Amino acid sequence: MPDGTATLPVASLDTTLPETASPDRTPAAWRRLRRQAAEVAAREPVLGAQMRRAVLDRSDFADALAALLAAKLATADVTSDALHGLLSALFAEEPVTVATAATDLAASVDRNPAFPDELTGLLYAKGFHALQTYRAAHVLWRRGRRELAVWLSAQANEVFAVDIHPAARIGAGVFIDHGTGVVIGETATVGHDSSMLHLVTLGGTGKDSGDRHPKVGRGVLIGAGATILGNVQVGDGARIGAGSVVLDRVPPRSTAVGVPAQVVRAHGDPAPALSMSHVVPDGLDWSV
Repeated sequence: MPDGTATLPVASLDTTLPETASPDRTPAAWRRLRRQAAEVAAREPVLGAQMRRAVLDRSDFADALAALLAAKLATADVTSDALHGLLSALFAEEPVTVATAATDLAASVDRNPAFPDELTGLLYAKGFHALQTYRAAHVLWRRGRRELAVWLSAQANEVFAVDIHPAARIGAGVFIDHGTGVVIGETATVGHDSSMLHLVTLGGTGKDSGDRHPKVGRGVLIGAGATILGNVQVGDGARIGAGSVVLDRVPPRSTAVGVPAQVVRAHGDPAPALSMSHVVPDGLDWSV
């Protein structure tokens, strides 16, 4: 396999979070959610009970998120109440996780024209639900509670059809559109403000252990059905075309398409993930 470990910049996931992930922004997001839920309850009384249970009867965004995930992930053996307590405790101990979730939610609304508001994303976007389950599992993994982290990850896969290993590192403001079939491996990283669609795989190439999964930079857009294999780097602001198979490094601000993927040209967009533009630029130069 081509060596993808050359020096390309990727997002720093463990140091500075984007300004949008500041905990100071979470209360404003919560006020918008409550207003939106109240408006829906008034327009559609049949949804009133759902609006109260999901938002209006909750104390804050962390409580609402914990309750929503607990209800979706509960089993006969691991009850909704037990999960709600677990998630509430994790969110209280690590408020940055809640702020990151609010940033992910804002990103999903900003980048998906099918979502008219944050309430729609919170209640119905399973890519968002799977990502927040991963974030809770990642906290547990870092704390050494690995059996519980793996259970959460497996249950998210069962419920949402999204398989994210709890050891993966994923930045803030990430958008997983649709979600179905997304796989993110144990040593993968995904930079801040990146977007991906359904059936994306960030995988390994066999039974090798160690650092074996892709390193995706900041602001990267990965199209539906794209597969990135091995410890290859995808530079900041890159665009990976739908259905492509990436086996080698992709430079920053470049577009890669095909099977195997080739870099067809550089582009000037620092974050195609924000515009969600999947259009390959005109004037392709396949000699790049």
